[in-house]
Amino acid sequence: DTVSLSMNMTEMEDPEIKGKKKRGRPGKQTQTSNKKPRKSPTDKTLSMTRGRGKANGVAQQNGNGGEPVTLFEVVKLGKSAMQSVVDEWIEAYKQDRDLALLDLINFFIQCSGCKGTVRIEMFRNMQNAEIIRKMTEEFDEDSGDYPLTMPGPMWKKFRYNFCEFIGVLIRQCQYSIIYDEYMMDTVISLLTGLSDSQVRAFRHTSTLAAMKLMTALVNVALNLSIHQDNTQRQYEAERNKIAGKRANEKLELLLQKRKEVNIHLITFLIYLIFYRIFLHNYCFFYANNLDAIAEIRAICIEEIGVWMKMYSDAFLNDSYLKYVGWTLHDRQGEVRLKCLKALQNLYTNRELFPKLELFTNRFKDRIVSMTLDKEYDVAVEAIRLVTLILQGSEDALSNEDCENVYHLVYSAHRPVAVAAGEFLHRKLFSRHDPQAEEALAKRRGRSSPNGNLIRMLVLFFLESELHEHAAYLVDSLWESSQELLKDWECMTELLLEEPVQGEEMLSDRQESALIELTVCTIRQAAEAHPPVGRGTGKRVLTAKERKTQIDDKNKLTEHFIMALPMLLSKYQADAEKVANLLQIPQFFDLDVYSAGRMEKHLDALLKQIRLVVEKHIETDVLEACSKTYSILCSEEYTIMNRVDIARSQLIDEMTDRFAHSVEELLQEGEEADDDDIYNVLSTLKRLTAFHNAHDLTRWDLFGNCYRLLKAGIEQGSMPEQIAVQALQCSHYSILWQLVKITEGVPSKYYNDYGDIIKETLSKTRQTDKILCAKTLILSLQQLFNELLQDQGPNLDRTSSHVSGIKELARRFALTFGLDQIKTREAVATLHKDGIEFAFKYQNARGSEFPPINLAFLEVLSEFSSKLIRQDKKTVHSYLEKFMSESMSERREDVWLPLISYRNSLLTGGDEDHMSVTSGSSSKTGSVRSKKGRPPLHKKRIEGELGSWMMRNDTLQTPSALQTPQLTSTVLRENRPAEHMPDPDSEPGSENDYVHNPQIQMSWLGQQKMEEVNRKDRTSMNYIKSRSNQGVRQTVRGLMEDDAEPIFEDVMMSSRGQLEDMNEEFEDTMVIDLPPSRNRRERAELRPDFFDSAAMIEDESGFSMPMF
Repeated sequence: DTVSLSMNMTEMEDPEIKGKKKRGRPGKQTQTSNKKPRKSPTDKTLSMTRGRGKANGVAQQNGNGGEPVTLFEVVKLGKSAMQSVVDEWIEAYKQDRDLALLDLINFFIQCSGCKGTVRIEMFRNMQNAEIIRKMTEEFDEDSGDYPLTMPGPMWKKFRYNFCEFIGVLIRQCQYSIIYDEYMMDTVISLLTGLSDSQVRAFRHTSTLAAMKLMTALVNVALNLSIHQDNTQRQYEAERNKIAGKRANEKLELLLQKRKEVNIHLITFLIYLIFYRIFLHNYCFFYANNLDAIAEIRAICIEEIGVWMKMYSDAFLNDSYLKYVGWTLHDRQGEVRLKCLKALQNLYTNRELFPKLELFTNRFKDRIVSMTLDKEYDVAVEAIRLVTLILQGSEDALSNEDCENVYHLVYSAHRPVAVAAGEFLHRKLFSRHDPQAEEALAKRRGRSSPNGNLIRMLVLFFLESELHEHAAYLVDSLWESSQELLKDWECMTELLLEEPVQGEEMLSDRQESALIELTVCTIRQAAEAHPPVGRGTGKRVLTAKERKTQIDDKNKLTEHFIMALPMLLSKYQADAEKVANLLQIPQFFDLDVYSAGRMEKHLDALLKQIRLVVEKHIETDVLEACSKTYSILCSEEYTIMNRVDIARSQLIDEMTDRFAHSVEELLQEGEEADDDDIYNVLSTLKRLTAFHNAHDLTRWDLFGNCYRLLKAGIEQGSMPEQIAVQALQCSHYSILWQLVKITEGVPSKYYNDYGDIIKETLSKTRQTDKILCAKTLILSLQQLFNELLQDQGPNLDRTSSHVSGIKELARRFALTFGLDQIKTREAVATLHKDGIEFAFKYQNARGSEFPPINLAFLEVLSEFSSKLIRQDKKTVHSYLEKFMSESMSERREDVWLPLISYRNSLLTGGDEDHMSVTSGSSSKTGSVRSKKGRPPLHKKRIEGELGSWMMRNDTLQTPSALQTPQLTSTVLRENRPAEHMPDPDSEPGSENDYVHNPQIQMSWLGQQKMEEVNRKDRTSMNYIKSRSNQGVRQTVRGLMEDDAEPIFEDVMMSSRGQLEDMNEEFEDTMVIDLPPSRNRRERAELRPDFFDSAAMIEDESGFSMPMF
């Protein structure tokens, strides 16, 4: 007979009726009171069988020093098998059920994070409410955490062990103890009271325990139901036998077994938990809106989904499904997510669909609307649930419902888009006629089953009217429809072959859409990562994914090497189609051309590209052709020479045509007709597009472009489009020339610095910044001396050798990082040594001529940007000590290094143009730069600066670092002999200064002492006028030094390392660039846009050239 689980609700509410309805095993007395009579202490015998000792119900240590002695500790550590732990407890229960239950009660109390312990006297003499009230007082008020909410792997494992313990406990007790009407009554009463507590830890823990307890009971009820059904079938089969063959003893045995199945008690316990805990909490949450913890509601919904799937005959009905449906509107995303996952487990089983039909009709609209949920995780699960509903019944969803999901394939959030792609695949690409599909399975190309599916994909793409998002559509379908999207043979045949009889021809829009989709599938297969805008970046591919990528790339290369020339030939007149098709070669494995002996297909491709260039002047098409030539001309491939010849022939013809048309246009002047203008403009557009990606300087396009621009200025009749193209082409010519110059510079000197030297510099900088600075300036001085010996005193400052030294200085300057406060002393020392070197030797021809080393100041200017404002003033004052009055007035070219260096020191002398504050927020840095600093702060900063000028030279340059003769690795042979002054013969030389600190103090310390005394007087007046204590605290706060950031060695950094360093700068410092007051200051802050190296730029706008 079908077991009925219905029960009168009044029986649930009335304890007396509830007690009378309980039925236990034969021989057991039914108790009618809430509190069961307990044995006297004299009847008790303490059990020690489990290795846990108790005195008066309180856990004690067992003498081993660290062994767990309570259920909570055993479950938390999880070292013992859960079944062994439960078996020990059952043995203890059989010997003394009060003490065993006390152990179990304390287990639930301690799992809630309560520090209190229920004693045996409390258990016997106090009601549950009184015990819970007493335990509430034992909570740690300073912490809101409890085991179920504590982070970390140990507590995550504890939650799992906690749930497993309850399940194993019921499973092991299902044949005896749960029927004694004592253990289950006590546990359910305790959990009911805890779930109604005002303490969230009690509510959360008891609700989880009760739900897992009910799940275990549902499993017991299911097993009993199955056992009862089997017994009933055996009984009916035996009874239906004829009288002669019927075994009466077997009938009596089966009847007795059927009577022993006590499913009614289990059913009662299930309903007791459901109505007292689940339903009470559910109504409490939504009626009173007092509990804000979403996890309690999530637990209830998760477990009811388990019950409905486990025991669908009893729970999968509208009486229980309605709670899940109502909770779909929960305000917390976590709860909505649990509802959707619970429903997914039900809809996965198609046999349950008839029971879900009413629920589907009632809550379908809500589920479809949740595909647009603000929580992405919820939206993804909602789409998956809608997909399961579609699989179960296609009629369940209307066209409008499906359209609401279709457009999500264009979502920027990839999990949502992929889920929507799965729905689209199920709806459009999985419904085939089995007979027709079997007949077409052996066909390939356009006649294959994928032919119609690709047509459907094209129609869907066009109807969505989001044509610029083809890459998103392909990415959404990539995981579910890869076989379709990689059928490039079918796509190509649809584009190239004429339609068969009865087949509709693709329209022009459909062909364009198919080409665009084809290119997107090629890109997805070759790059193996989502398009731009989806995902956080490229992830590392697994070995399997990498192998798939290589196989796909080989497959598409072998196919399109032959197909692409034919496609270009057919669509060469259509600019949009050609521009898309020309993107395909960039995804080729170009080694296939030579490895597969397919050079004839390469020639066919080059021929088609040439025809495209000759037919089109659209910028997109020309740039695509230029890029294709650039890819095919890569030096790493053997086909480079063949492609380079074809490209050179094309450029030769276009250049000749351009020169001829320019001559005609200039000769015609104002009488030039439209044909003359078109000839110049079309050819110039083609050359400009190629000049962008190719170095065409050997064709000297700049000359004719300059003639056009000059004629336009003089005559004023040059068409605007020609002027724009001429300017752009000239711009590319200049850039390519600069690239050649800058590419040659680093090889002069910078490449001499190998990894060992770079690492040595890095370690030196970490040990002593000042010594490192002296080393850097000394190496530059050595190179400058060698250059003087090579070229003589009249240096050509525009030569590549001087530029090389300046480039090396610029790179050295980058090693000081962005924190000027921390490197100020080292930078100032570097400038001091550089100034002394520049004025060290006077010109033998007289004072009217510049010192021999004066050009070194141009190299030293590369470090001026590393000086803060106060230091620039001091260094400038120090420079003036070496200058005569006549030097300040000289403006000849030979004095330009001095003028340039002075200007670099005077720029920003009145205000900071780059304030760096390490470890502070951007807001703080901005306030500091705007408000400035009080005079007291200036006193402190300049006082610190005096330390490097008045120190006793404890960081002298070692004698080993003195300037040697001819030590560079770029020495030239047969240098002309130049008569240089002897460094040791002149008093006041560098050696005298380095090894005689008294000289340093005598003429530099006095200058700084006077300046410091003046600053002291200014600061004292300021403090007197601002005597408020809060102001002084603010000033002191502004004087605090910030923590020094860690910088990577710029000289050793690759491009990726510099980008990482730049990201660290964004997190640790603020860079403010206030508006410049004059053009010269703006020029100092402007980045070098003609540097061939890349530029890294942080959010504040400060650019650092890379190298």
